[in-house]
Amino acid sequence: MNTRRNLLAGMGLAALGGAFWYGVPEVIGGSNPRKVPHPPFANVTLYTQDGEEVHFYDDLVRGKVVAINMMYVHCEGICPTMTANLRKVQELLGSRLGRDIFMYSITLQPHLDTPQVLKAYAEKHGVKPGWLFLTGEPDDVRRLRYSLGFFDPVPEVDDDLSTHTGMLRIGNDRTQRWTMAPALCEAPRIIATINHVDTSMVVTRYRQLEATG
Repeated sequence: MNTRRNLLAGMGLAALGGAFWYGVPEVIGGSNPRKVPHPPFANVTLYTQDGEEVHFYDDLVRGKVVAINMMYVHCEGICPTMTANLRKVQELLGSRLGRDIFMYSITLQPHLDTPQVLKAYAEKHGVKPGWLFLTGEPDDVRRLRYSLGFFDPVPEVDDDLSTHTGMLRIGNDRTQRWTMAPALCEAPRIIATINHVDTSMVVTRYRQLEATG
């Protein structure tokens, strides 16, 4: 019963955060007649809290199930609470974090949040492997933020960091299934939404239901 409830909770939360969307297949020649393009996320160069250089799509998203949010270290608004809540998500993911699911927090103040600053912040919050804090050139971070849908169409609002979104972009690049969820909602509901885009978990849960049904 709890399994079914958690799975359905993920479906409901997906509706709350935004509709699922998929890449549109395009027909190509050769032995592989169909190719699904990846979402138009900017493949910019970023740096992890350990100073490692990565390309956003190629290194962090391609073929993975991910949960992505925006934050900044000196935020006096929702950022600390959001990070604390995602720390609960980290605990609930357990060994899946860094193996099946990857979490990324991207700074909104890349000119201040250097890898060293982000590393101290991550250590303060007990961040484990599989959850990266990312920075980069301001123009690259802005481009990435817009490609992820983390922006407001009103420039004055968009430029005000105190009003930045408290949403998570959650998706499965393998299946081109993406949604959003409030980063401050209950951690089990975020997990349910992650599970809903993770096809391996959905299959496992339905098999469990069939076995006990």
